[in-house]
Amino acid sequence: MMNYARDNDYCESADGQIGSSDSNEVSEMGHKKELEQVFSTATAFDLESEDTQKELDRIYRKLDRRIIPPLWILYFLTSFGSSAYGVALTMNMDKGHSLSQTLNLSAHQLSVASALYYVGYIVFDVPINLVMTKVAPHAWLSRIVISVGVVYACYAALNNAGGVIAIRLISGICGAGTWPGLAYYVSLWYPAHRTARRIGYYFTAAQVSAATAGLFSAAFQTIDGNRGLKGFQWFFLVYGVFTVTLGVSLLWWLPGRPSEFNDLYDESHKIDQLAKTSVLKSLLNGTFSKHPLSPLEQQLHAADMSQRYLNVAWTLKDLLRVFMDIRIWPLVIMYFGVVGTGYGIVVAGTSIIKSTNESLTPIQLSLLFCPIWVCDLLAILAITPLSDRYKNRPLFFCASTVVIIVGMVVNTYAPGSWPRYVGLLITGLGLGPTVPICMTWAAEIFMPKYQDVGVAATSALVSGLGNLGSVVTTYALYKGWSDDVDRGFKYSNMTVVGILGASIIAALLLGYTERRRLRGQQ
Repeated sequence: MMNYARDNDYCESADGQIGSSDSNEVSEMGHKKELEQVFSTATAFDLESEDTQKELDRIYRKLDRRIIPPLWILYFLTSFGSSAYGVALTMNMDKGHSLSQTLNLSAHQLSVASALYYVGYIVFDVPINLVMTKVAPHAWLSRIVISVGVVYACYAALNNAGGVIAIRLISGICGAGTWPGLAYYVSLWYPAHRTARRIGYYFTAAQVSAATAGLFSAAFQTIDGNRGLKGFQWFFLVYGVFTVTLGVSLLWWLPGRPSEFNDLYDESHKIDQLAKTSVLKSLLNGTFSKHPLSPLEQQLHAADMSQRYLNVAWTLKDLLRVFMDIRIWPLVIMYFGVVGTGYGIVVAGTSIIKSTNESLTPIQLSLLFCPIWVCDLLAILAITPLSDRYKNRPLFFCASTVVIIVGMVVNTYAPGSWPRYVGLLITGLGLGPTVPICMTWAAEIFMPKYQDVGVAATSALVSGLGNLGSVVTTYALYKGWSDDVDRGFKYSNMTVVGILGASIIAALLLGYTERRRLRGQQ
């Protein structure tokens, strides 16, 4: 049996063509013919052979090395802002230099600011993600990162509550389209049954950003007052400059959509089509971002992704059809519960920990905040590959959500501060896989029927409306429910448990209806 993934079988030249050294020319030519035979078979839609599947596995691993690292950094940078804002509210609190103390922010003002952040995020999520279907997706994602960096750098200049409320709204608008945009971008390069693992890979960035925000805040608290700036001001300035710089680099790092490089994905599977690009397009692709695959690899990739590119054009009528599909609403409810819980922990995590032990210092709170997201990360790495392998999305989603509920109950009712803290760690374990599974399931359901607009609109609508859960947990619960602080956030936690129960019911109903629909098609 031929092994097409052997490193010594062939190599790529600088221009992406399959080539060889002079000493290996004969064997390389033979291997190239073998590859062409596999690709020819794949082009005829015989993608089930063992050799073809091995070659596809190798191709997607190659794409992983090129695509996942920049997506991870992109999501890390855009997620870091919310975590930074949350910890900035308590940085150097013992000196009276936290963001909330410096600007004398009330609980109501903080709740309004948090709510407006999500209003901006939700309102602009769908239109911004639909724009991405019409422009270069890597450039649009780069634009989002740069905008986020500029806005968060401005947090260092805040001097009143009105400014906080306004800039939180602007932050939401600038960050809109990030999560659904990433899901849409992944769908351009990977088939639906391979996406949960990839979404899980870069989704870990949110957990790492939440953890490192606490670590970095501990470091910046040590330079509080340096050059007349408070610790949180240094924090936002450095973060903003770093984010803008890396945002610009994404133009060179991320490839565009596959069809931007050639006509292979739109018209035929002939390698000769690779030459039919305009001089300007070739110049731009060579300057900013080259295709990560060789021509022969592109051919097999195009065959495997053929269903994804049957219809990339869409109209307003197509968009309305997506919105009227009732299957989208269980996904919204699922996302509502788990994302609301996650953001509630992000924004109020240090306050929840402090409610269990009032003697903890701000630096200790920041350090204890980190392990929650380490647990979250570990669960993503362990569970999302299993979800892709067994393709039972409702089972893995519901099981993970049950773990969240167990964690919230332990955090609420366990005796002693450390057992209650363990409850937060359990919550982190459950949170990790839920969002990647939810977004992958949405793509699997809507891509076959609605194609490009289905992926873009569904991911944006599920993300946008689902983020109302974040508004509920930050505005109505936790930070917005001042009387619940003295109760150790007991009522907030139990309200979240009820919402998570609704998410489980929605997942079970959607799983049942999808099984019936698929049986009816057989």
